[in-house]
Parts: sequence; structure tokens; C-alpha cells
Amino acid sequence: MTMAWTTIDEYLATLPDDKRAALERLRAQIRAAAPDATETIAYGIPGFRIDGRYLLGFGATKDDCSFYTGGEPRTVHADELVGYRLSKGTIGFKPDKPIPDELVTRIVRERVAERRPRDR
Repeated sequence: MTMAWTTIDEYLATLPDDKRAALERLRAQIRAAAPDATETIAYGIPGFRIDGRYLLGFGATKDDCSFYTGGEPRTVHADELVGYRLSKGTIGFKPDKPIPDELVTRIVRERVAERRPRDR
């Protein structure tokens, strides 16, 4: 059965408490680092858009949580992401071992810079 969430809150309401708390924290960090971004459900998962373009997303899997950043942040910050599950465009983390706040902020700001023209 495929769920048709229309808001991030609807998505989060379906998760176990530990994953919901971890993703609510990540959501707040993204909002703080990219206040102009708008929330969306894209590709069936919670995400953010900036200037109409997909920025990044997050979600829960059976075993952990995922931060969908695209490939560049995962590569650039590989040394800081030792111990996290890394796959193409994704940083996987356990709810009790979130990605450090400062690193999330840097990744979000880097993604915003990639998505926005420099001459704005």
C-alpha cells in the first residue's frame, strides 16, 4: 500500500517516536539554515525546495533515518561522516546518532548555494 502524504507532518505522524524525533530535529535544522526554503513532499518523501527547485529531503527506512543531500555533500564531507551509512546522494543515520548540527547547517547552506545563482 502506497501512502499519499500531502504534508511533512502527515509523514512524520506515521513514524515510530525515535525516528519521528530525529527527523523533526533535522527538519528544524534545515528550516533554520534555509529559511527561504519551502516544504514539499517530493518522490514520496519530505523535502524542501528553494526558488522552485528541489533542495534536499529526509525520511525513515526500516533500520534508520536518511538525509537525502545529493552526492556532492556526501563526498565533500566524507571525513566528517565516518560512521554514517553513505550511499549515492544519501547520508544514513541512527535516530540516537544524528548528524552533528553544525555539519547539517553547512550541508544545507552549500546546497542552497548550488541551487541559487550567485548574481541574486
